[in-house]
Amino acid sequence: MSANPKPPMESQSDQGPYHVYHAEAHVLSGNLKHPVEQPIEKKARVVLEKTRDAGHVTEFVKETSLEGLISFKAGYTHASGSKIEKKDLWGNDHSGWVTLSTSVLEGLNVFEVITADRLVAQVSTEHAMKHGHVPKVTFLGTRFENLRVGGYPVKVELDLAICGDKPKEDKPYLQDRGFLDRVQRQLDDIAGAKGLPEELEKKYDAKIAYIDDLKKRANGRSKGERNGYPKLECTLVKSIGPIPIPGVKTFGNIIFIPDFGTVSLAEVEVGIAPYDGSSDKTEGGPQNSNYFALHMLNMHLGCIGGGTVTGGSVSANGHTHP
Repeated sequence: MSANPKPPMESQSDQGPYHVYHAEAHVLSGNLKHPVEQPIEKKARVVLEKTRDAGHVTEFVKETSLEGLISFKAGYTHASGSKIEKKDLWGNDHSGWVTLSTSVLEGLNVFEVITADRLVAQVSTEHAMKHGHVPKVTFLGTRFENLRVGGYPVKVELDLAICGDKPKEDKPYLQDRGFLDRVQRQLDDIAGAKGLPEELEKKYDAKIAYIDDLKKRANGRSKGERNGYPKLECTLVKSIGPIPIPGVKTFGNIIFIPDFGTVSLAEVEVGIAPYDGSSDKTEGGPQNSNYFALHMLNMHLGCIGGGTVTGGSVSANGHTHP
């Protein structure tokens, strides 16, 4: 069911700085392999894309069951973009543009193993009107409510400030030493965890090597450029409490559940994507976009069920011109 499909609230003038909004959200997606084979289309998907019109889009989905294997009671998403005007106590102008993306999933049940009363994924970016090609970002509002594994409550502590303050001099986050250091500490903790499976160990060793490469590139010491545009994965999870089920182990934001699979919590991707200005008639402006994506649950299923399932996904970015 759709509400307010794409009503413009305001249109940016062709005179002076303007912003192109982009945001996306959905509550559930994936691809089941067994005991039934079934793709899971993006439920309650909303997109605010390549538009200079500020506005708000929202989508609702009622109680849904996928062959009785995965179900939820309700879900909704919304994405919005708006211009803000504000000044600090000294009269300095801090006007700009805010993009908000939200996904809410209620009453989730995955194979009677993973349950949650409520998941909220939310990301918001704020691009300053002056020197605003790189945004300030916040994940405020993001949370797990009564997340359980096999009926046991899971205590998850989140670090919503993992990205930190907006980098100085309008530098991308992937060139900010503070952000890179925080992510590297996360990766070091996981890579050094006792009992980490060999497959995950190799994966995180490669991520640590990539962090080192990003730091060299930020300092102008990299011997070569990687193909494509860079991105970096991290997590909002600071810690996961013990789960009293035999064989269940946690590594950073990852829960390993025997006979079920792995569950990654609150995964974040920070990256730089090419800017397609095909819908934008004005010349100039940045040729890339800093984006932030969040997935609250990313499950790789095995044994009692097979496939991949993602719950609570949001992303936001945009472009300020000139």
